[in-house]
Amino acid sequence: MTIAVFWPNWVGDAVMATPAVRALREQFANARLISILRSYIAGVLEGSPWTDELVFLDPSGPWSRRWPAVAARLRRLNVDLAILFPNSFRSALVAWRGRCRRRFGYARWGRSLLLTERLEPVRDASGKLRPSPVLLAYNRLAEAAGCASTSCRMELYTTARDEAGADAVWNQADLTPQTEVVCLNPGAAFGSAKVWPAEYFATLARQLVDQRGSGVLVLCGPGERALARSIVAQAGRPGVHSLANHALSLGLTKACIRRADLLITTDSGPRHFAAAFDRPVVTLFGPTHIAWTETYYAKAIHLQKQVDCGPCQRRVCPLDHRCMKLLMPADVLVAAAELLARYPQLPRSSHLQAG
Repeated sequence: MTIAVFWPNWVGDAVMATPAVRALREQFANARLISILRSYIAGVLEGSPWTDELVFLDPSGPWSRRWPAVAARLRRLNVDLAILFPNSFRSALVAWRGRCRRRFGYARWGRSLLLTERLEPVRDASGKLRPSPVLLAYNRLAEAAGCASTSCRMELYTTARDEAGADAVWNQADLTPQTEVVCLNPGAAFGSAKVWPAEYFATLARQLVDQRGSGVLVLCGPGERALARSIVAQAGRPGVHSLANHALSLGLTKACIRRADLLITTDSGPRHFAAAFDRPVVTLFGPTHIAWTETYYAKAIHLQKQVDCGPCQRRVCPLDHRCMKLLMPADVLVAAAELLARYPQLPRSSHLQAG
């Protein structure tokens, strides 16, 4: 049996799909599982045991990654079952043109005729989409395909290369086994509306160092190096460091979060890395509905100020960004202290164990 899994196109959504994919792997243990995904999602899955082959589907990539070429490849792979986590028309078209025999997906964006099994999304009484957990929506697809049960436990892995990179970061920052390490994730690929002010992150970093003696590590993606450096400079403390001068990868970010005592983050993809590695996390919400990305993770605190214009789901705030600016560093520090008190420091021996 051959199963094609079309992964979500966002890093955080890919993490939220891991419970469903794990269920598929367990239910169809002898099947060949092919992952169809954007190339930048590969780092999320690296080290995991769930997939037998990666097939990249990038609309702007080389021809071998465009949808006609990927559909042709699927025809050669003779796929029995396709699970479509994205709601896009393109993903359904690829599965249909790829002659996947059974095609499971949500009836959205005019693609119902391309699916053999259609699920209806959660709607309110007026027929509009109701904010509801994406993780549960993904699990419903796995259950519809025959999985006996699913869970909400997200799961990721690191590689030896990832851990070696994190070792180098820890050594350069002089983070000892006794140091309480807090990672800050200030970026947000969705748009600037999700971003908490850099000066707030700097103030929080300074307070963590001064009041708790924490070591602070500011995470960043390739396009966020300047932001990370700015936070370190504004914090003005030798205990505040960043990844800005390191060779960046999702694997390195995963490994750093995995060994941290706490993650404080915007509502962005790396937020879910913490839950996948069972690390405490404080998430700063602004324009987004918490319900969409709720994962029922026990070691999490969600912070969001109620404002009359939100949650608006906009990528860029057209007003004054009040939903994020009203969330003060002092509020976040209290939540951080609560989680650090509730969940003791991570045993340092586990730093060298991937998975």
